Amino acid sequence: MMEQDAVDLCGARHGRNVDRRGYRWGRTVGKLGFHGGTVAIKRPRVRARSGAEEVLPSWQAAQAEDWLGRWAMNLMLINVSTRRFGRAVRLPEGDIAATAGSGVSKSAVSRRFVALSAERMKAWMSADLSQLDLLAIQIDGMHISNELTLLTAIGIDGSGAKHPLGLLEGATENAAVVQALLDNLIERGLDPKHCRLFIVYGSKALIKAIRRTFGRHTPIQRCQVHKARNIVERLPKHLHASLRAALRQAWELDDAEKAERLLRNLARRLDQVAPGVSASILEGLDEMLTVIRLGLPPSLRRSLACTNIIENMMGTIRRVCRKVKRWRDASMALRWTAAAMQEAVRGFRRLKAYRQLPMLRAALAAHQSKHTDHTVLEPKVLAA
Repeated sequence: MMEQDAVDLCGARHGRNVDRRGYRWGRTVGKLGFHGGTVAIKRPRVRARSGAEEVLPSWQAAQAEDWLGRWAMNLMLINVSTRRFGRAVRLPEGDIAATAGSGVSKSAVSRRFVALSAERMKAWMSADLSQLDLLAIQIDGMHISNELTLLTAIGIDGSGAKHPLGLLEGATENAAVVQALLDNLIERGLDPKHCRLFIVYGSKALIKAIRRTFGRHTPIQRCQVHKARNIVERLPKHLHASLRAALRQAWELDDAEKAERLLRNLARRLDQVAPGVSASILEGLDEMLTVIRLGLPPSLRRSLACTNIIENMMGTIRRVCRKVKRWRDASMALRWTAAAMQEAVRGFRRLKAYRQLPMLRAALAAHQSKHTDHTVLEPKVLAA
């Protein structure tokens, strides 16, 4: 292929082609990476009439493929350490030994992973979101260290497909970090005028930032699984079963007013035994019943009443990052987490109740219409 490129640029060897663009300039040795390391290849050199060297298209394409970098990143995502990369791509007793400069050392593999993961993260973090028909967005945080928290967002479109949307670092899940993440999504094409369902863990700063950005009537659903877990863990064991049954009964009701009444009665019964737990049940009561107020069917409510989707993705992040023993800085955590999120996409499946998503779309449209001010001012109004 490279010889053919040289013929296209210079014509046949020893020919007299007056239309040739350059001249042959001998040969040189270059290195190309493949899944077993780098290999030295002799390639022809071509110089243009001006004296500058011409790049052979086939050589440029082979270098752009970066087979070794992609292979290194793939092995690291499945938890092969950099120290064992050479053994993973070449047998120790094989016929082809890894020579010096073959690109399979732990340092070379680490450099390739850093470069490729940074490049892919930059492309993903700047991707356009305006073409995604998002109906629901889940947002949650993940603690990397005592002073570093990563905030992630994942969206669900009208066909039930799941899309990782954004990633941002911060010291804690405070309002500033949440607002920065939401601003980034809007800058990349997320229309704040469209009504969407937000599913969150329960952070007050997160809820406050969502309402400030997308409107105070934006439907927000707090994760019922986390809420139940937080309440149950604060009670004696002999009350766990009855409390879970009461919460499940409330969340399976089709009437939001009856569900709210049941939860208030439950909080009243626990007021003497555990006043703190009683207050915890009442805290965020409106957000716990959002999917019921929207009139969604039970199967769709089960899928959208919790943050299991984003928790599943975080499980993949923890698996991919478990080999990292020390986080050097925030950029390293962002690169690894972004690479793990893209790895999690490979295992994504459509939402179980995706056939009922048109009902969510209709419910969101009705909700937005209900809370939109339709007051129209007369074009010619005389001042009083």
